[in-house]
Formats: sequence, structure tokens, C-alpha cells
Amino acid sequence: MNDTDELAGLRNYPLARRGFVMTSIISGFTLATSRVEAQAITTDATGLVAGEIKIPTKDGLMPGYSARPAKGNHFPTVLVIEEIFGVHEYIKDICRRFAKLGYLAVAPELYARQGDLSKMTDVGQIMREVISKTPDAEVMSDLDAAAAWAAKNHGSATKLAVVGFCRGGRATWMYAAHNPKLKAAAAWYGPLGGQPSEIQPKPAIEFADQIKCPLLGLYGGKDPSIPVELVRQAEARAKAAKKTVEIVIYPDAGHAFHADYRPSYNKDAAEDGWKRTLAWFKRYGVA
Repeated sequence: MNDTDELAGLRNYPLARRGFVMTSIISGFTLATSRVEAQAITTDATGLVAGEIKIPTKDGLMPGYSARPAKGNHFPTVLVIEEIFGVHEYIKDICRRFAKLGYLAVAPELYARQGDLSKMTDVGQIMREVISKTPDAEVMSDLDAAAAWAAKNHGSATKLAVVGFCRGGRATWMYAAHNPKLKAAAAWYGPLGGQPSEIQPKPAIEFADQIKCPLLGLYGGKDPSIPVELVRQAEARAKAAKKTVEIVIYPDAGHAFHADYRPSYNKDAAEDGWKRTLAWFKRYGVA
């Protein structure tokens, strides 16, 4: 079975586009959280080239954010996949954290066509009007576009990794099955189940036996939205197919334990997961 056959269910989605509703990324933090916690990590841009970018796609320019060292070229590249809240300050800071370590980090605004996340304050509205209306195939295509942009803008075309948080963790499992050029992937509490739809036809667990690169999965034992049993099922499915996968469950962590700007932040789990992510990328030839 070739790549096209495996992902055939993701190819059928409406081609009509409204254009990009969001033409720039969010300034500051998302409005969809009640408060920004005091421990929110801030990484400066000293020694970096960091800022908003425009990524060419098949139907226009998609906004995004990138960060890289100011000196050098052909940096190892990591695609940073956002939560449901858009490319806001937390995601930008993650990009700068990677850049300080010698990476070119690129975070595309994958929901830019569906609605203006910079103005949305209700999670339910975001799920209904943006997330549920974003085709999985479109997400895969846009991540391909981000990787192509990186390869033309000081990034390596061969040292490529992906990391995703929350909904981005779901996309990480899927992209690991989609792009054979990836060397490594790290999914932070990515949902594995869910109700299929015409434009989102498969839950992420169905891609576990198709991943094309080593995948690290980081999950919270107290996350009510992602049962540990389902995570272990995905792990078993991948290993049965002779895939390289490592799952880490943090017993005392809930959902979004890496999100330092939110009350869900778990410092110990977040720091350990970050160290594991960097080591994973190094182990499999990204860094």
C-alpha cells in the first residue's frame, strides 16, 4: 500500500475556499483563556531572527511565525503545531525556545481560513466554527507548505521534525503518517479518538500503525479528555506494526500540562517532557 492509498480518506474535501480570514497571527496571548498565569515563560529574541511570516499555499498566503538563529544556514527544522487557540504568544515562545537551541522553528496558522481566532473568547465557538470545519487533508497540505517554506528559508530539507500540542498533538500523529521525510515527531497530549466527519474522517489512533518516523507521545494520567487506555491502544497498534513509538504518562498531570500560561501547567511534567522531546529529536538525527 502506498502513501496515497493509506490516506485516501483524507483526500476528499471541498475545494472551494473563502480565502484567509486571518491575515496575521495573534498579538499576545489568546483571549480564550480566563487569565494568563504568572509563570508564563518568556524567551527573548536576542540572537534570533524571529517574527511573522507568510507561507505560500495552494490558495494563498497563510500567516505564521518563525524563529531561527541570526547566523548560519540549513538549520534543523521543527514544525510547531498550535493548540486550538491559534499562533499566539505561547506558540511563538516555543518557536523561540527551539531557535535558541539551533533550530528553525515554524508555526503555521492552520485555522486562518475558518475564522478570526484573535477575536474569539469562547472555546465552544472555536470548536464549532473553526476546528470542526478544518479538513484534515488541508492541515496535512498546509504542514507540507510550511516544510517547503522552511527549506527555502534557512532550514534543512532533510533534518525535519514535528511537535504539536493539544489538537496539534492529534495532527502530529497524522503528519507522522503522512510525510515520509520526517525524522521524528513529538505529540503532547494529542487526542486519539473523536467522532469522524466527512472532512475529518479518521481518528488519530487509526494512523498509529502508519507512522513513518519515530514518535514520542507525552500524556497526562489525569487528563479526562484522553483516556490512558486509548493512549496505550495507540501504542500497541504502532508497536504491532513494528513502528518506533515511546509513550510517557505523567500520573499527576492533566490536559495541557505544558501550557505555562494556563492553570493546567505542571512544571515537573512540562520540563521532563521538553527534555525528552529534545533528546528524541537528537536521537533520531534531527539536531
